Amino acid sequence: MIRGLYTAVSGLITQEAKQDVITNNLANANTTGYKADDIAVKQFREVLLQNYDGGNGSKPVRQELGSISLGSRIDETKTYFTQGMLNQTNKDMDFAIDGRGFFSVQRGNNTYYTRDGHFHVNAQGYLVNDSGDRVLGRNSTTGAVEPIIVNNGKIKSDDNNNVFVNDRLAYTFNTADFQDYNALKKVGDNLYEGQAPINGNVHVKQGFIEKSNVNIVNEMVNMMTVMRSFETNQKMVQIIDETLNKAANEVGSVR
Repeated sequence: MIRGLYTAVSGLITQEAKQDVITNNLANANTTGYKADDIAVKQFREVLLQNYDGGNGSKPVRQELGSISLGSRIDETKTYFTQGMLNQTNKDMDFAIDGRGFFSVQRGNNTYYTRDGHFHVNAQGYLVNDSGDRVLGRNSTTGAVEPIIVNNGKIKSDDNNNVFVNDRLAYTFNTADFQDYNALKKVGDNLYEGQAPINGNVHVKQGFIEKSNVNIVNEMVNMMTVMRSFETNQKMVQIIDETLNKAANEVGSVR
């Protein structure tokens, strides 16, 4: 009975975590380049049930009755990197990646990666994202990777990811790709942390932004399913608690 209580509580914890992920997905349904998350759930190790009988002699014989699960637990949070729909804005500062790849941005001394190409120019003349992180490019003269400076110039890019400032070739977007997207880690502000980026074939389109890949209808259905599962586990906890109360205070009592 106690084991059943633990199983139901583990279900409550799991469903609460799934609800948090769904809520976050819905909150970011309109966030540029956001990728939806989901939680992978797996069972705890199953326990083998067995008993002993007297056997034919004095030595007891073990009999296997089956197995019982100890409940569920969170395995991992998985991000779905499917392509979001590209929305044409015709704005010079809007960029979208069509297919695989990421923009690279600088925050402090660290480099992070993002699919969010909604950029603008800050007071210092740097091309930055909405969080103020500087967008990185490869200098066309020196070949060095550095923040892109636009100042008051007009920015334009071509099909080879070259960046022109006032019709002069100045940079190439320092885009990156990864062999295994599962190794990427979300660090907040629509940024990812990753190791060993590769120079993949990344296609940047100017005048577009990539919308979130969150499917609102699916998320609402998942939310209702999670709520029903949570209510079921909650009811099981109440039933087991009432049963334990009766076993402790009523069964075997002397009147």
